[in-house]
Amino acid sequence: MVASEHDLELVAVTKRYGSTLAVDAVSHKFKPDSYTCLLGPSGCGKSSTLRMIAGHESVTEGAILLGGRDISQLQPAKRGTAMMFQNYALFPHLSVLDNVAFSQKMKGIEKDQRHKSAGEMLELVDLTSLSDRMPDQLSGGQQQRVALARALITRPQVLLLDEPLSALDPFLRIRMRSELRKLQKELGIGFLHVTHGQDEALALADEIIVMNNAVIEQAGSAREVFNTPKTEFVAKFIGGHNVIALPEGAVAVRADVVKPTQADAGRVNASVVAVEYQGTHVSILTKVIGDHEVTAIVPDAAFFANPFNPGDQIGLTWDQEDQHRLSA
Repeated sequence: MVASEHDLELVAVTKRYGSTLAVDAVSHKFKPDSYTCLLGPSGCGKSSTLRMIAGHESVTEGAILLGGRDISQLQPAKRGTAMMFQNYALFPHLSVLDNVAFSQKMKGIEKDQRHKSAGEMLELVDLTSLSDRMPDQLSGGQQQRVALARALITRPQVLLLDEPLSALDPFLRIRMRSELRKLQKELGIGFLHVTHGQDEALALADEIIVMNNAVIEQAGSAREVFNTPKTEFVAKFIGGHNVIALPEGAVAVRADVVKPTQADAGRVNASVVAVEYQGTHVSILTKVIGDHEVTAIVPDAAFFANPFNPGDQIGLTWDQEDQHRLSA
């Protein structure tokens, strides 16, 4: 099959900083024209991977292919990618319109033409009315949309986003998630978004790539990664799961399928450590044999019909089909 211009692939990509291995021979073919989240803890290699794709970090070994051509030695502007930085990096002395048009000015495009193109981008991100403002006259969400428009004016084949929501307050972060998702679908290009926020990745991604210790630990659809984590790390990092050691091996069990019952009436016995009311549900933190923590998420009505308190001895049970065997 001939590669389309939007196909992005990493081939045994490695990044070393001196003796430190930041990315270890990572290979992955990204789903074309989809929203992909690189998810993982600080230091896992996700930002180094993004910056190598963008051309802001050199590749120690391996190749980065876009549309079937190796772009790993090209200048950032020649790659067909565009990067939106975490701090937005707007020019404080330029208006919104001139910030968006800046890359076209550097290419020598006439003022009328670059302002027309910048105006189209501002319309796309719903900022036409603010085109004459300076960056310090904008809210955080507005600055983010200016940075988006500035990245998109280059008509990239893939847009790279480095933790683009981290500087926003929680309410705006949720609103901007839906705007990013809508924009990606409208443009029909690939978005590759680095985050350490599990909720963010689950809300946005067609594909989640979980990185840990410089390698890809698991990749798949958001639902697949959440429901069938392959390793203990993924089960714990993606959230919402318990890792429980059974005689037949370690399994992952979602917290919302664990049912508290009377002592000696479940699969395992447990001691209640803490009870947290969370509105629609109640979170019951317990300890089982070996001091392992197991959480049960119970609908509020079910909990208050049969409440438990810290110190109570209870049983925990779940259906066999709800436990997922971990490979490591």
